[in-house]
Amino acid sequence: MEALHGAILWLNGIVWGPPMLVLLFGTHLYLTFRLKFIQKYVFKAIKLSVTKDDSGAGDISQFGALATALAATIGTGNIVGVATAVSIGGPGAVLWTWLTGFFGIATKYSEGLLAVKYRVKTSDGTMLGGPMYALERGLNMKWLGVLFAVFTVIASFGIGNMTQANSITSMLDASFGFNPVITGVIVTIASAVVILGGVQAIAKVCEALVPFMALFYIVGCAIILVINASFIPQAFATIFAAAFTPQAAAGGFAGSTIMLAMRYGIARGLFSNEAGLGSAPIAAAAAQTKNPVRQALVSMTGVFWDTIVVCLMTGLVLVTSILKNPDVMSGLTGAALTSAAFGQIKGVGPFILSIGLVTFAFSTILGWSYYGEKAFEYLFGKKPAKYYRFVYVAVVMVGSVSANAFVWDLSDTFNAMMAIPNLVGLILLAPVIVAETKKYLWDNNLDEVDTTPIPQIGTKDAM
Repeated sequence: MEALHGAILWLNGIVWGPPMLVLLFGTHLYLTFRLKFIQKYVFKAIKLSVTKDDSGAGDISQFGALATALAATIGTGNIVGVATAVSIGGPGAVLWTWLTGFFGIATKYSEGLLAVKYRVKTSDGTMLGGPMYALERGLNMKWLGVLFAVFTVIASFGIGNMTQANSITSMLDASFGFNPVITGVIVTIASAVVILGGVQAIAKVCEALVPFMALFYIVGCAIILVINASFIPQAFATIFAAAFTPQAAAGGFAGSTIMLAMRYGIARGLFSNEAGLGSAPIAAAAAQTKNPVRQALVSMTGVFWDTIVVCLMTGLVLVTSILKNPDVMSGLTGAALTSAAFGQIKGVGPFILSIGLVTFAFSTILGWSYYGEKAFEYLFGKKPAKYYRFVYVAVVMVGSVSANAFVWDLSDTFNAMMAIPNLVGLILLAPVIVAETKKYLWDNNLDEVDTTPIPQIGTKDAM
C-alpha cells in the first residue's frame, strides 16, 4: 500500500503539474473572453435559478438540478480543502482558489449548455447527458467519452463517497467522541434511503438541504469575521502578496512558493467548485428548461455560491485567524486548522463547524451518487446501473471507517483525469457554445423554446 500511495503521489505530481494548471485556468480564461465575460449575467442567472420553467423537457426543475450540483460541490472542499490549500500553499492559495472560481463561471456555464444541447433520453423519457454525450455527439469522439465516464465512476467512490463519509465520522469523533462505526451505519442508512429513490428523491432532499447548510455555515463564518474584523485588511494584503511572491515561514504560515500557491489554490478550487471537472453537467442535463442557455446560466451560479461566496469566506476566516492567533494556529492543517478557527466562537463554534461539515459532506455523497450512476449507465446500460446504487451505498460504510490520505490523493488524481477530456471537449466545442449563447442570450431570445428533437436511445442504452 505504501508503494501504491507513492505511485499515486508521483502521478499526482504529473497530472497536477504546470500543463494541467495551464489547461484548466487557460480554459477558464479562453471561455471567459469568447463569451464576453458571461460573469456579468450572474445576478440574472440567480433570478432564473429560482424561476420555475414548466414549458421545457426534463426530469427535475432547474433549481433541483442546481441544488443537486451544489450538493455535490459544496462539500469538504469548502472546509478541509481550503484549509489544506492554505496550510501547504500559503495564504496566496486563497486568491488562486477565488480566481479559479471567478473565471470558472464561464466554464461551468459552457458545461451546462453542452449538457442540455447534446442530451438524449431513454425509452421511458429519462434524460441523460454530460461530457460523455457531448464528446460523442458533438465531436464524434466516443472513445474520449468512454474515458471520461470510466474516470467519473472511479472518482465517484473517492471524491464523492469515501472522503466525504470519512470526514463526517472523523469530525464527529474528534468533536463529540461519537463512535465512527455507529456514525457510519447511520450515514449509510440515510444515504440508502435517499439514493435508492433515484434522481427525484436526491433533488428533493438537496433542494431542502442545500440552502439550509450554506446559510448555516456562512453565518458561522460571518461571526468569526466580525470577531477578527481588525485583521481583515491585513488578511487581504497578505493573500494578494503571497499569491505572486514566495513566502518564508512566518507569522503562523508555512513557507511557500508561487507554484505551490497556484497548484493548491487551483486544485482545491476545482475540488470545491468542480468547474472544468465535468461532473455538474450530468445533473444539468436532467433539468426541465426551455433551452440550453437558460440552464447554462442557472448552472454557472453554482460556482458563484460555492467559490465566490463560501470558499472566499472560509479563506478569510482562516487567514484572519492565523494572523490573530499565530501561536495557536501554527502547524495545524486541514480540518484541525478550520476547527481551531471556529473555536473562537465560544461554546458553539465546534458545533457550527461540525453541522456544516456533516451536511456538506452528506449532500456531496448524494450528488455524486447520481454522477457516478449516470456515467456507469453510459458504459454498461440502464439495468446494470441499478446495482451501482447498492455498491455505492455499501462503500459509504467502508469510507466511514477506513478512508485516509491515500483516498484523498487518489481523488485528486482522478479529478484531473476527468477534467482533461472534458476541457478538451469544451475548447473544441467553443464555437457551438458561442453560437447558442448568441441565439438565446445576446439576441434576447431567452424565453424561446428549443424545438430540436431530443434523440432517444434504445433500452440497451448508452454506448
